[in-house]
Amino acid sequence: MKKKLYIIALTVLFALTAFNSNAATATNGKENFKEAAAAMTKEQRQARIVEIETRVEEIKEMDKSHLNKAERKELKSELKNLKHEAQAMSGGGVFLSIGAILIIILVILLIL
Repeated sequence: MKKKLYIIALTVLFALTAFNSNAATATNGKENFKEAAAAMTKEQRQARIVEIETRVEEIKEMDKSHLNKAERKELKSELKNLKHEAQAMSGGGVFLSIGAILIIILVILLIL
């Protein structure tokens, strides 16, 4: 009975697990920031990250009440592109969903 319960729980957790990855190719007309980051030296990457941070701060401090819908949309897309570029510069990261964390905990409990 206990074994069936573990199998059912494990099956449910596998069904709920989401895997995230950063694709190496750009889609939907986005620029491929990973290739550009790979071509840069460390100093160039650091300088670009500082430029991105200053631009994001400028956008945050902007008075957006006088902008029309198209200009706000353009700012939003610029921020998204800056975010993608900054992630490519920093190397991305590893993402774990709640289901994956629960599976890891269950495996550890089963081992002990």
